[in-house]
Amino acid sequence: MQIIRYIGKRLLYVIPQLLGILFISFFLIKLIPGDPAVLMLGPNATAEAVAKLRTEMGLDQPVFNQFLIYLNNVAHGDLGMSWQSARPVLSDLLDRFPATLELVTLSLIVAVIVGMGMGIASAMRPKGILRKISNYYGLLSGAVPDFWLALVFIFIFYSTLHWAPAPLGRYSIMLLPPETITGSVLIDSLITARFDVFFSALAHLALPVATLGLVNAGPILKVTQSSMDRALASDFMAYARMNGLPPKMIRKQALRAALPNIITIISVLYSFTVGAAVLVEIVFGWGGAGQYAVSGVLNADLNPVLGFVVFSAALSLIVYLVVDLLYYALDPRTRG
Repeated sequence: MQIIRYIGKRLLYVIPQLLGILFISFFLIKLIPGDPAVLMLGPNATAEAVAKLRTEMGLDQPVFNQFLIYLNNVAHGDLGMSWQSARPVLSDLLDRFPATLELVTLSLIVAVIVGMGMGIASAMRPKGILRKISNYYGLLSGAVPDFWLALVFIFIFYSTLHWAPAPLGRYSIMLLPPETITGSVLIDSLITARFDVFFSALAHLALPVATLGLVNAGPILKVTQSSMDRALASDFMAYARMNGLPPKMIRKQALRAALPNIITIISVLYSFTVGAAVLVEIVFGWGGAGQYAVSGVLNADLNPVLGFVVFSAALSLIVYLVVDLLYYALDPRTRG
């Protein structure tokens, strides 16, 4: 019952946060230049046809009224239509969002392995060579744009060495897609025993996952290293050393003390990378939700952009709720 009450308190903040995100996003997106009615009808459309379409779309009403109409539609599960794809935005996002989640999730797994591994090792040996390498890597990863690194990887591993497949989509265009069950090509191909698609998808994932993973490992490394340094320098760790605890046990206790900070940066990066992976998706022709939203921005197709914001905001709030539950499990002070 205690954990149910804890979850209930956190859920009370979800709806106001989602409304606030939608409110700000809607008015910012309305600042994008271009008239959707003109773009939909083309440059040869008459003024009467444009005015009629604007009325049908509600674009002739005040912006706040347009927001209320959109909010009512969202509450009923309607994210509008995309004039580019001529499909409901909800259907487009349900098709594309799993591709983005697959890419981001695998990238963060790589980032956690690299970042935490180097952070823990460098904290345990503050005067070793790995500490210097970690410091330089942490600075470099924050300065390198992910899309630039993606282009470098394509040049080296595809154009020069021919180790990687062409950066065109999630698997070879010569293969038939597996039956859609979860939306993840890796999972769906395993479930349906399409191992040809599975290995092709792994090959296509290698470069974009490495790109995002290596870039995002930097912040995780720095937070892990600094949190471990503080934990190892604390009084209770000094007392543990005085009592002759082995280094393995000391490392374990220091990591437990550092985990809340590490979990926080991972959750922030996960939510951030869903949107930040847009340029990497474009470079690799990934066909994810981020690429879909960028196309909407460039063509004043606002419903896909707003739909992407709704999905991303909902995902972020779910991630933060999971983080709160992890805090609840790790830190007894949060259970009061």
